[in-house]
Amino acid sequence: MSKTDFNDLMWFRIVAEERNFTRAAARIGVAQSTLSHTIKRLETNMGIRLLTRTTRSVAPTPAGERLLATVAPRLTEIEDEIAALMEFRDKPSGSIRLTLSDHALETVVWPKLKPVLVDHPDVSVEFSLDSSFRNIVEDGFDAGVRLGESVEKDMIAVRIGPDWRMVAVASPGYFAEHGVPEHPQDLLRHNCINMRHESRGGLYPWEFEKDGQELNVRVEGQLTFNNSYAMMDAALSGMGVAFVPNSLADDHVASGALQLVLDDWSPYFDGYFLYYPTRRQSLPVFRLIVDALRQRQA
Repeated sequence: MSKTDFNDLMWFRIVAEERNFTRAAARIGVAQSTLSHTIKRLETNMGIRLLTRTTRSVAPTPAGERLLATVAPRLTEIEDEIAALMEFRDKPSGSIRLTLSDHALETVVWPKLKPVLVDHPDVSVEFSLDSSFRNIVEDGFDAGVRLGESVEKDMIAVRIGPDWRMVAVASPGYFAEHGVPEHPQDLLRHNCINMRHESRGGLYPWEFEKDGQELNVRVEGQLTFNNSYAMMDAALSGMGVAFVPNSLADDHVASGALQLVLDDWSPYFDGYFLYYPTRRQSLPVFRLIVDALRQRQA
């Protein structure tokens, strides 16, 4: 094999993972035309069609799937070994890809990583923000952030944030006009601001618990978002009742801009955890990120 074949295989793997030439080119840092030419050259050299292209996406052919299954683990091992060699440098270096929600980024991850990244300019972090449950191995991420109850059992999980809870809030003006709900079922008579979960494809049922009784309420309303910050803005504008993380609402409740209801139905649960496969923990740059995010005992 020529020395360029390794690079071609690496780029093929990324295209197969992203299933989109535009995203793959952005991830690699090359022009889309360069990437497309490289993949065509690889297919020509092998004499096999590796990708099926449509106007919106690309997908591996059966031969491409077999090649991906064969080379991807070996390419990952090589990448990890090269990254491990960086331990001999004076300072950690390398890149990390994380998948997480906007709330996890704003409240936990970014405040902790910002000073670390300032002190380590050779460390790069890519944040992919969405609320879906991504398969970090298949999707090419080094780690992800989820609530403790959602982490797969075959992953290493490190607590990175405190426990928190979801709370129902609205503006005092809204409750003055529509009344205050005293039971979760009362929300069915209110204009509620819904949240759509991308991974589940449907609207998030509001989860309550009191004295061991769990109750899920499927609310209705004029607005639906997939972003807690937009929900907060709508609630502050008097548009209805929102069900949001308490960390977003506490200051507004304290100032009187929002009113908290059903407080005794909103228990705390496990906060955010960083999760990742075993093989990642040996990389110096990854250990730096984990140590920075790890939740310290108060």
